[in-house]
Amino acid sequence: MWIKNIFIYYCILYFLFPLFIVFRFSSLETNSSRLVEFETLLSPRKPKGGKWIGQKLVKKSLPILILAGHADSQGNLGAGTLGESVAVNNAKPMDSQMSDELFWNLKLSKLIVQIGKRRGLNISFYDPPVRYIKDPNNLNTNWTVGSKHSLKGGYALEIHFDSYGKYGAGSGLIPPVSKNLNTVDESIGKTFGKFPFLFRGGLGASRRQIRILEVGKLEGYLEKNLRDSNISQKTLNLLANNIVKSIIFGMNEKAVFNPLPDRGNIFLPAIYL
Repeated sequence: MWIKNIFIYYCILYFLFPLFIVFRFSSLETNSSRLVEFETLLSPRKPKGGKWIGQKLVKKSLPILILAGHADSQGNLGAGTLGESVAVNNAKPMDSQMSDELFWNLKLSKLIVQIGKRRGLNISFYDPPVRYIKDPNNLNTNWTVGSKHSLKGGYALEIHFDSYGKYGAGSGLIPPVSKNLNTVDESIGKTFGKFPFLFRGGLGASRRQIRILEVGKLEGYLEKNLRDSNISQKTLNLLANNIVKSIIFGMNEKAVFNPLPDRGNIFLPAIYL
């Protein structure tokens, strides 16, 4: 009998115990590395006051240029936010050569282009040859390259993560200083939110016809998920896919974003402040 009992105990230890270990650690990983929903990643979301409407239709062949915010301004006050983890919680930077914002701007920008090309978009990415360019009008800056692209009829979109805490406003599209906002602007604005026209009096990029997308504040769930090696790539994929989907939806001529004003209302402007 005792031999039979030993055999049973041996089977339990040999077969069931490893399964228990796997299940236990899988549960711990799931609880600590859970990918939250898209809307939760962008929280907290507050109204920005942007009431502009993008109505100009665009062709599906629209040339799109993606830029990583602060890619040419490292080493000065315009380097981008350090993020809550580094600035408040004393975590190590993702890369000692750049701000955490630029680190994520670069990764997300490249992924947007990769996914966009697979979805058939005419999309590309520009990365400055050096990380610090003192003259904002230098031929190699984001501003110069993005401005030239827009003047040729293209769509330039600069990717940013907003600052943490009271220093940031959250997700949203900052439109260019233009009366010709289009349906791609409208679609991205519907997904991420809208900053006011002439935000802060008109930013340098905005005045050069470059759109600025603040993906979200680099804090809380968003930063935690980005920094978690188990779900970092999934988080980037979620963000990039939503940006690409918004662009594609904005190219759909049948998509109706806002009703046109009544014919008798001749005082309703095309863009709201």
